Amino acid sequence: MSAESDTQSTVGIETSIGWPVGGAVGGAVGALAFGALIWLFDPEVVSAAIPGIYGLDPTGVVGWGIHIAHGIGLGLIFGFLVTRKPILGIIQMNPETESLSRTGITLRVVAAGFVFGLAVWAILPLLVLPVWLDAIGTEAAADFPTTAVESMVGHLLFGTVLGIVFALVTNLHPERAETPLED
Repeated sequence: MSAESDTQSTVGIETSIGWPVGGAVGGAVGALAFGALIWLFDPEVVSAAIPGIYGLDPTGVVGWGIHIAHGIGLGLIFGFLVTRKPILGIIQMNPETESLSRTGITLRVVAAGFVFGLAVWAILPLLVLPVWLDAIGTEAAADFPTTAVESMVGHLLFGTVLGIVFALVTNLHPERAETPLED
């Protein structure tokens, strides 16, 4: 086994530390950016509503801890998804549109992060959270701004920062396909 193959992930992206680290770090930094934005609009969302989702009292930094843990978990999901062959193939493809073909893989991963943030906003706070709150029967998080513009902008910021950090932490150069005629 060569030294070069030791740094190859199984999906064709060279990396010195791997997608899990890139996803976790990107998710944590993205959650910090999102949390700061929420904190500017309404600090009670982070300090009271997020712990209230789990039936916890708003004490200390519990809301921040939960928010960062959510970001890390979502970052790991993003890292896993973006390095699987179907999505990786889309990111690496050479589109026929001249302006898109000039974009590098880094910009495409950032765009994937933006789309991921939009998907997270559409799925978690809009669909899952209301069902979750009904299931646990708590009123503590009833004021959670699920459909607010701030929530959408925050999730888009999260996804974009996640994509940027993931692209910076993970070396995203696609592996070179070996042909049988090369020595």
